[in-house]
Amino acid sequence: MASRAVWKGQLRLSLVSIPVEIHSATQSGARVSFRQIHGPSGKRVRYEKVVPGVGPVDSSEILKGYETGGDEYILLEPEEIDEIKLETKKTLELVQFVGACEISPLWYDRPYYVVPTDDLAEDAYRVVRDALRKADKVGLGQLVMRGREYLCALRPCGDGLLLETLHYADEIRKADPLFSGIEDDPADEELLAVATQLIDRKTAPFEAASFEDRYDKALRELIDAKTKSKKTRRVATGDSGESKPAGGENVVDLMDALKKSLQSSGKGSKSSGKSTRPKAAAGDKPATKSSAKPAAKSRKQA
Repeated sequence: MASRAVWKGQLRLSLVSIPVEIHSATQSGARVSFRQIHGPSGKRVRYEKVVPGVGPVDSSEILKGYETGGDEYILLEPEEIDEIKLETKKTLELVQFVGACEISPLWYDRPYYVVPTDDLAEDAYRVVRDALRKADKVGLGQLVMRGREYLCALRPCGDGLLLETLHYADEIRKADPLFSGIEDDPADEELLAVATQLIDRKTAPFEAASFEDRYDKALRELIDAKTKSKKTRRVATGDSGESKPAGGENVVDLMDALKKSLQSSGKGSKSSGKSTRPKAAAGDKPATKSSAKPAAKSRKQA
């Protein structure tokens, strides 16, 4: 499966701007994953966005609310949030450089690959990569991605550049409350010597491929054995990923579906040629002809 960029913009060093894309360096599908199944019925457990007294709601009707106290919230429209103008939405500017070993692992969050968008950008990209490598430095900057602004560290990685998001200072818990009870007395000299020898004996270059997820391996062996066994209990959930009405479901769900059907049919409609899509919620922008179908489809999937 081809990697999809999670951010596109400019990498800027002083007056030099380089068009780049950022791709996630990790993949979540590499390990065994499970679906939650209701044991007695054999049906998949689903999670719905539900409002008390209303029932399931569309994602398009959900706004962000900031609690001001006393169970009171200030509501923010999506358009208001999108209108926040920060240069870091499209530009990652390297504003400071630090030693490669100066940042503690405590601050690192997630890794991303940074690649030039075209051949023209590649020359300047290589200059930044080689300059960081020669200086043995890490570049620091900020960018907006997935609804928040991240502090980032940029370093050489093989033939390219690796970006790692960092935690902000207020996101790190102080260690003192946890470590304060540990005595600061020096360790026993003989025990320290033995421990040091053991460390020296087991010291070797880091090779990630020499380690494997043994729990994931054991899970796969268990699944393989149960797949081959005729005694293994099997269920057919009866769906292919889409929610389907089933007998015995909550009456609120049915009422919600009926109300939506009534609204979409158009009360007192005389012509069958008129649109049967539900009316847009307050604050929604009218869809254009080219975007009407995709928008309706995404709401249905949500």
